[in-house]
Amino acid sequence: MITRRSLVAATPFLLPAAKAFSQQLPVPQPPSTLNTVLDRAAGLEPLKVVLAHRNGEALAERAFNGNSLNASTNIKSASKSIISCLVGIAIDRRLLEGPDQKIAPILKADLPRNPDPRIDEITIGNLLSMQSGLSRMSGPNYGRWVASSNWVRFALSEPLDGEPGGSMLYSTASTHLLSAILTRVGKKSTLALARDWLAPVEGFRIGAWERDPQGIYLGGNQMAMTARSLLAFGELYRNGGKTADGTQVVSRSWIEQSWTQRTNSRFSGDGYGYGWFLRQIGGEDVRFGWGYGGQMIYIVPSLGLTVAMTSHESGPSARNGYRDQLHDLLGEIIGVVRSA
Repeated sequence: MITRRSLVAATPFLLPAAKAFSQQLPVPQPPSTLNTVLDRAAGLEPLKVVLAHRNGEALAERAFNGNSLNASTNIKSASKSIISCLVGIAIDRRLLEGPDQKIAPILKADLPRNPDPRIDEITIGNLLSMQSGLSRMSGPNYGRWVASSNWVRFALSEPLDGEPGGSMLYSTASTHLLSAILTRVGKKSTLALARDWLAPVEGFRIGAWERDPQGIYLGGNQMAMTARSLLAFGELYRNGGKTADGTQVVSRSWIEQSWTQRTNSRFSGDGYGYGWFLRQIGGEDVRFGWGYGGQMIYIVPSLGLTVAMTSHESGPSARNGYRDQLHDLLGEIIGVVRSA
């Protein structure tokens, strides 16, 4: 029979066990807010700016590590998404026939004397989806390519690494050929076309941009832009190609084509469309542009969410896991937005 006296006697022995049991229970954590998520993100040393907007309204804007919200950054390969947009506008304006148009007749002046016959099969769409089969001019070949006297001719003269329409061969030369094509059919520089065609997009501006020896702006790299400008571009796509005042800048159908998976990245496993990567993050389908060092423009259509992130461009982002940390940061932002 348990008596009051026996309970009192047992108390010194029960207290340590009860304390140990309580220590095993998880400590309740307050729900994350965007502020707490971004406070934690401050620990990412390369991170410069994060902007998050939902349905056109600012949710969070934060600069990190002594950087400014309005600082310009080399957005690297995130500019490939912008080149894709310009191609879509050129198609909308009937300067180009469409993704199935062959590139050889447009670039005829720069074809090698005895070209590989497979070059005749390469299309605009193949360049956009990195399925041209042309030799890769990213990674170890990049320096040799940009040291050449004619980047377009060099890209077309190297032996093919694959078949047109085959597996993905990520190459900045592919988007540079698109820049050359835009220059020829638009009869203006790619920068002039971008400033003209994207002028209705409030807040969008391209700063410094490198050119090749022939004066063609480098398609897919070396483009300076602020995080605000990158976000303005992302908002255009989130809004179906329309500006906030309803001006249709690029057709919704082009955005849908760009976000349709054509192939897979052999480096990350992500899907790839026309200048856009595709993957699930935080349980949502995400479309994103990605540049070396961690220059990111994310669009989450299901949540009306656009997020721009810029980083110091001097280091890699894939090999060291930093890109995955940015994906995780987006996943946390998605979680907060979804639960709001």
